[in-house]
Amino acid sequence: MKFRVDDMTCGHCTAAIENAVRDAGGTATADLSSKTVTVDGLGTARAAELIREAGYTPQPLD
Repeated sequence: MKFRVDDMTCGHCTAAIENAVRDAGGTATADLSSKTVTVDGLGTARAAELIREAGYTPQPLD
């Protein structure tokens, strides 16, 4: 699944999100230029929760 994360602004942001998802057993690829995060291996609700817990505001994309 893919999320738009407008408040992701730097490399630290992308690392925080990718690490949070990885620590929960999924994989995430954060693209700073498009402000999107692609998550695999977790449900949409769980992935969004992890991104929020990392301090960011995910918006699911279709």
